Amino acid sequence: MAAFKNLGEMLAKASPFRSGDVLAGVAAESEKERVAAQIALAEVPLKDFFRFPLIPYEKDEVTRVICDSWDERAFQPVSHLTVGDFREYLLDTRTTESEISALAPGLLPEMVAAVSKLMRNQDLIAVAQKARVVTRFRSTVGKKGHLSIRLQPNHPTDDVKAITAAILDGLSYGCGDAVIGINPATDSLERMIELQKLLSHLIESLSIPTQSCVLGHVTHQLEAIKRGSPVDLVFQSVAGTEITNQSFGVNYQLLCEAREAALDLKRGGDQVMYFETGQGSCLSAQGHHGLDQQTLEARAYGFARVFRPFLVNTVVGFIGPEYLYDGKQILRAGLEDHFCGKMLGLPMGCDVCYTNHAEADQDDMDSLMTLLGVAGCNYFMGVPGADDIMLNYQSTSFHDACYVRDVLGLRPSPEFEAWLEKIKSEKEGLLKAASQLLPGNK
Repeated sequence: MAAFKNLGEMLAKASPFRSGDVLAGVAAESEKERVAAQIALAEVPLKDFFRFPLIPYEKDEVTRVICDSWDERAFQPVSHLTVGDFREYLLDTRTTESEISALAPGLLPEMVAAVSKLMRNQDLIAVAQKARVVTRFRSTVGKKGHLSIRLQPNHPTDDVKAITAAILDGLSYGCGDAVIGINPATDSLERMIELQKLLSHLIESLSIPTQSCVLGHVTHQLEAIKRGSPVDLVFQSVAGTEITNQSFGVNYQLLCEAREAALDLKRGGDQVMYFETGQGSCLSAQGHHGLDQQTLEARAYGFARVFRPFLVNTVVGFIGPEYLYDGKQILRAGLEDHFCGKMLGLPMGCDVCYTNHAEADQDDMDSLMTLLGVAGCNYFMGVPGADDIMLNYQSTSFHDACYVRDVLGLRPSPEFEAWLEKIKSEKEGLLKAASQLLPGNK
């Protein structure tokens, strides 16, 4: 570590090149320096991540949550390894899915971020596809051989008829088994409750084995629960530092309260949280503590896992080219995020996406989506035409979901697949009947 001021600097310099780290002033100044940092990082004992915390325990709630939830016994099988040795252990074909799963509670986020920096893309894929994380609510997500989809029917004015039509369209393509999730266009509590009731009505009327979520702020969702609204999953964006979570208006205690409130409703299983993250959020909030964005992203996963979430996904290209400049950087970040989340025991999905001012296009998204499908990603987004007209960014479509499932031989969640077969066997078809549920129809 002598050539670098501290472990945080070494991690940053070892990171693959990306615009956000340059913006933060923490990136390697040359490929030679990057390789030197990677060589040095490979020799760091995993135990050093306990000895040299990147953000002090007493100054950061995320650090405290991660450290207080660490399972020392689970760490023991790899406690003697360096970062480089850990890479070899994970890539060893003799290392099994059950061994990786058992390790997860004993790994710190900084450990998995470090080892990812020593890996090529194929390494990230090879290890992640061995790490299965299965969750259950009304549907089961994450089983080997299955790929789920979040049906995302956003609308710029929250038009109920348009949202309903998009949901029915997505269901007809086999999307929606992860969740039917709406990003509301306004922060109106009344509109949130209206949309929650709409989703509940559709799911119950059509007997769909899935769950719903309206992705408003957690405080609004808590108030909606208090008013008796039918909330399945509680959503919140989270990040890897206390400062950034404060900028989101959340903390550990608030999320604990929200989880308990959702559990009290007893609407499905005991995994009731849905988190979204993204590289660059800490720098955007000026809460990065001089660390690289990928390490901070992994810390967000360490924070999220204590809540036993049903779904987690990185909205990988959403924050913009200031943080991930082009298709190559977005692709690499998506593979890193999925790998790190799975290593930490999270049910990772990915919003394979980009903003219109990034140097990326749908071909780049096709590549990332395919690679993540091979890597065993739990779920993707299903957006009408891949164009989110409310959030104004490009994602993946209902057709894209069919493509990935077809070429990789993947299937929807078991419960949802059985429901789709029932639709096909019905004389009129449930979706035809469902058209009558559109507001204004009789």
